[in-house]
Amino acid sequence: MDYDKLRITDWAMEDRPRERLMAQGAAALSNAELLAILIGSGTPRMTAVELMKLLLHDCNDNLNTLGKKSLADLMAYKGIGEAKAVAIMAACELGKRRQREKAEERANIDSAQAIYDYMHTRMQDLDVEEAWVLLLNQHLRLIRAVCISHGGISETAIDVRVICREAVLANATVVALCHNHPSGNTTPSSEDDRVTRHVIEACRTMRLHFLDHVIVTDGGYYSYQESGKA
Repeated sequence: MDYDKLRITDWAMEDRPRERLMAQGAAALSNAELLAILIGSGTPRMTAVELMKLLLHDCNDNLNTLGKKSLADLMAYKGIGEAKAVAIMAACELGKRRQREKAEERANIDSAQAIYDYMHTRMQDLDVEEAWVLLLNQHLRLIRAVCISHGGISETAIDVRVICREAVLANATVVALCHNHPSGNTTPSSEDDRVTRHVIEACRTMRLHFLDHVIVTDGGYYSYQESGKA
């Protein structure tokens, strides 16, 4: 099939830039395809990809050179109006700014105290219970923290399946559970014990390391790990 004679919407689904990005990730696309996604459409004679190939060819296929193009330079191409030119310039500027910035430092969550310090400010003023799962990599660096339940004054429902799903989606290898007691009492309830056991069993099945379950109050915490119950 001669794709050069077709609009992008006529291409096979797996060959369209947007669909390929969603299925394979941005790294699988060429520079022209990524730029084509930004501008959205080409001309009656050229697809967006072809138009971006032409633009890049005139830049010696060098993104650094493309980033030096002015608004007028870009709009000199038939099919690139003001909106498309602005989108290309914005993308180039974001690329420059990313190069200047350091990678975000991930919090080190390696103890009950670290869990408490990270979660205390989020939980200290809550008048109902919330449960959070902290998803960590193998070096105990935080990938993200997810609120998995928002409940009543004395308890909150925790679905073990949600914890496992969030861990898989985040490619986490270590899991920590945390919830608050608005009463200020750090002593775990029988329901807290039951949930902890279920989470530990689920993590074992999913080959995840269960780090701890920490109960947070405004004045202190309870750690299942430090208490020898995890």
